[in-house]
Amino acid sequence: MAPHNSPPQAAQAQLLQALLQPWHDAVADPAQAQEEVLHRYLQFYAQTDYGKQHHASQIENIADYRRAFPVATYEVYKPLIARVMAGDVSLLLNEEPVGWAITRGTTGDESKFIPMTYTDLMMRISAGRAMMNYVFTSERYDLFDGVNLNLNFPSAVGTVQVGERAVEYGYSSGIYTRHVSAFTPIRSAPSQEEIDELGGGKTVRDWEARFELAYRTCRDQNVTLVGGVCPTAIKFAQYLRREHKLYPKDLWQIQIMTLGSVPGINTHHRPALQALYGRRAVIREIYGTTEGMFGQQRDDKRAWAPNYDQFFFEVRTRSGVKMLHEMQPGEMGRLVVSTPILPRYEIGDLILAFRSPYFRCIGRDRWYTPLRYAWNEFTTFNLGRL
Repeated sequence: MAPHNSPPQAAQAQLLQALLQPWHDAVADPAQAQEEVLHRYLQFYAQTDYGKQHHASQIENIADYRRAFPVATYEVYKPLIARVMAGDVSLLLNEEPVGWAITRGTTGDESKFIPMTYTDLMMRISAGRAMMNYVFTSERYDLFDGVNLNLNFPSAVGTVQVGERAVEYGYSSGIYTRHVSAFTPIRSAPSQEEIDELGGGKTVRDWEARFELAYRTCRDQNVTLVGGVCPTAIKFAQYLRREHKLYPKDLWQIQIMTLGSVPGINTHHRPALQALYGRRAVIREIYGTTEGMFGQQRDDKRAWAPNYDQFFFEVRTRSGVKMLHEMQPGEMGRLVVSTPILPRYEIGDLILAFRSPYFRCIGRDRWYTPLRYAWNEFTTFNLGRL
């Protein structure tokens, strides 16, 4: 590791602080941050037909916003998104789409299609906040001397016709890795372009081809970071053991794993991750969906802190709709998030509040989700502890 007073490290520290400060400021004063986000979004919405229908330009505060815009699920937005895909871009977007993100089909019978704009895409740089905050607070700047093991999904699966223009669609994790990796201080390997060349298939053979590519690309490299989907990271390690008689911990000294997509990463999945990747690998949870990157773990507390500076967060609770930051410890609610594209979108996730600013997504909004969460907490001896 470079000495503490080295000029390169000082420059890196300054860059990281500049990237992280908006997040930390917003976490310190979420009410003010959410007011600012709402007014910024209302300017976006006022340029769209949907926003004009709901008088976005006349809204002055949160109460006005709630009266003017209804909470809407994907099923409500689906026909509007279909019209955008058919060429009616201004219905929901204030700028042209740069791509379409699809879900992996884990939350329903079919994939959801979500348009991505440049503004929306650049917000996804926040996926790196967990890693950057770890480096900044631990001063492990040698992480940047290594590479990020890229196990993300393909960014290009096909094209959709938006009016007269063909626009690529793919998985959100791959899309923002391809577009924003230049803005993060660590290189990803294999490159997203190399992954895309293997195609967008979802069969076992397709994933084995991606895993083999990752192994051959990175086996002799200094992998210091693993980021992406938690189940994929576990399956990759199992593939290495089955095909090459190795575990990731046998190949690399991984500093940190920034993982998302499933509940219980720090509790239910931690034993497997440590057994496969090594106990020295720090685990940091990311809470993101196809629609956006909503929060990430910022310290050793096993929960994430919201990106209050980027999205507008509400929750449906037993006592009614309230702001996310107004939840009390132990309170549970269904997340309603406003993004640059989707106002008041009920995403379908159940959120559990801990002491401010910590939250967990405990799963999809199903009757059994709280019971399953409680069982997992009991069997992992976590019992609701941070």
